Amino acid sequence: MMVLFDLPVVEPEERRAATGFRNFLKDQGFEMAQFSVYVRYTSGKEAVEAMVRQVKNALPERGHVDILQFTDKQYENIVSFRGGSREKKKNPEQFVLF
Repeated sequence: MMVLFDLPVVEPEERRAATGFRNFLKDQGFEMAQFSVYVRYTSGKEAVEAMVRQVKNALPERGHVDILQFTDKQYENIVSFRGGSREKKKNPEQFVLF
């Protein structure tokens, strides 16, 4: 899943709220793709729905947040450039619990 957000950062309390939201995403296992774009591998519809509820509960009062859901294959097909060279997206390894 991908969380994209545009949060106000004019006032000090708005900056604290935006920083708190970014820190929340990192604590939940999201990785920063760009400054206001975070991605996280989430397996299964139930896990995605649970994470959406958690993100909703952590939202700052103001701002705009979108959550995108896509399949492993769609993620692999993202075309990405870093410093002028193409980077191939790779799905994260799934952990095996014993």
